[in-house]
Order: sequence, then C-alpha cells, then structure tokens
Amino acid sequence: TLIVELALVGLVALANGCSGASEADAREAAALTGGDPSRGPDLMRKYGCQSCHTIPGVVGANGLVGPPLAGIASRSYIGGVLPNAPDNMVRWIRDPKGVDAKTAMPNTGVTPSDARHIAAYLYTLK
Repeated sequence: TLIVELALVGLVALANGCSGASEADAREAAALTGGDPSRGPDLMRKYGCQSCHTIPGVVGANGLVGPPLAGIASRSYIGGVLPNAPDNMVRWIRDPKGVDAKTAMPNTGVTPSDARHIAAYLYTLK
C-alpha cells in the first residue's frame, strides 16, 4: 500500500502542475472517477478536445465552438442534459451523441479507461 500511496502522491503532484488543482482536489477526482487526473491533458489533446474547448492546463486548448471547461466540476449539468456525476461525465465523454442526438459534440472514440482519466482531470477544474 505504501507504493500505491507514493504513486498517488506523484500523480497528484503532476496533476497539480497541469491544472493548478490542489492535491486534495486531484485525490478526490481520482477517487470519484477511478481515473488518473495527470493523464487528462495529454488524452484531451489526443482526442482533439482542444479544437472546440478552452481547457485550463491543456496546451493549445483555445477552442471557441464548445463551452469553456473551466469550472466544469462545479456545474449542475453536463452538456445541459445530465446531472453532473462521475459516471455521467464518463458517459458524456464516451458517447455524447448517445446522450443527446442533437449535441454538436462529436463521438471521438474515447476508450472507457481514457474517459475515466479525462473525467478525473475535469473534476479538478472547480
């Protein structure tokens, strides 16, 4: 368990550097989602999220098509249709069109594990 705790501390430190999140926020986000918030920024670039969204801590994420993601952890709803909860966030990231056929957000082929990492990062953005 010591190795796991040390690994978590390292992940939290890396996530803090990416989003400005507190150590407690990163730990909480990881616990809520089962993801690693430090992996979120790279994965968001991989899936092209920065093309449409402004995302704190993600290099080049200055998109103006989708809503800015600053403060998404504190919003009541995801995509205007789902209550903001970890499983709903993962669902939205993986299959936005399945949640709301009229959304402009495309399905980008995000894997279940990558969606958990992205959700963990988003939950550090309070």
